[in-house]
Amino acid sequence: MVGVFILLLWQGSTQSGAVSPYLLPTPGAVVQSFVTAWQAGLWLTYGLTTLQESLAGLALGALVALPLGYALASSRWIAAALEPYLAASQAIPAVALAPLLVLWLGYGLPPVALLCALIVFFPMVVNTTLGLRQLDRDILNAARVDGAGRWSLLWNIQAPLALPTVLAGLRTSVALSVTGAVVGEFVLGDQGLGGLLTIARGNFDTPLVFATLFTLALLTAALYGCARLVEMFYARTVLDASEAH
Repeated sequence: MVGVFILLLWQGSTQSGAVSPYLLPTPGAVVQSFVTAWQAGLWLTYGLTTLQESLAGLALGALVALPLGYALASSRWIAAALEPYLAASQAIPAVALAPLLVLWLGYGLPPVALLCALIVFFPMVVNTTLGLRQLDRDILNAARVDGAGRWSLLWNIQAPLALPTVLAGLRTSVALSVTGAVVGEFVLGDQGLGGLLTIARGNFDTPLVFATLFTLALLTAALYGCARLVEMFYARTVLDASEAH
């Protein structure tokens, strides 16, 4: 009902002339622009590019963040040495790094994927470290007494118990990866949904701008939903295993 109310308010404000259609097109104009772009294949062409960039950045960020989170949780010396710099790195806006990445890596997938990785990196590190630090020390000590080594302890005890917190960070990072892809595409100009936004804005095509934003929301929601399904599947697997025991 909230959505219906917003649509009615939107339609009424534009149809009555209270807001210029140039600034806020009618819902019908946005839907028509969305359908026209779909028929022209724009969503498939530009959307797949953004999806590829966001997934590549997510994988790259996880490849670095997960081992680093484990190192921070395992060693106070490493945590004391690196955590201040990790926190300080978040003060640098991603949009300020995008031109540098293009300068260093050129155009195409690599700079956008790296920008996505930098954006998703921090929440992944924080959640991984938090999940490992919150584990019950009595369980870990008991496993060590039973002869569990570092890798056996990580694989059989720490990783399964910390995985829910890690997956929560992954869900957040999935949404942020799309943001990173769009920021990179703004700098690169004409690729992905960010590039389509730039083109629509340059052509003063406000309905297409709104339709592209709606498509970005759908893409982010779909990726977030997939991450949530993975988390639910893991929870169900753990529950079934505990019931079996």
